[in-house]
Amino acid sequence: NIMNTHKRDRAERAFEHGFKAGVRGRSATQCPYISLLNLRGVWLGGWRLGREQYLYGTVKVING
Repeated sequence: NIMNTHKRDRAERAFEHGFKAGVRGRSATQCPYISLLNLRGVWLGGWRLGREQYLYGTVKVING
């Protein structure tokens, strides 16, 4: 049997990275997807959710 590593799609990773940036209190201007508008929107969606949770204290700061 050959084991294949299933990579998450780029949108899922962009959302997760945006969420982590929001939870850490980073600015939305630090989005790394400036030229990829579809991923930028996904990243910003994650950032908004993470930022909201950061502001309301519903999640601890994520390290790493």
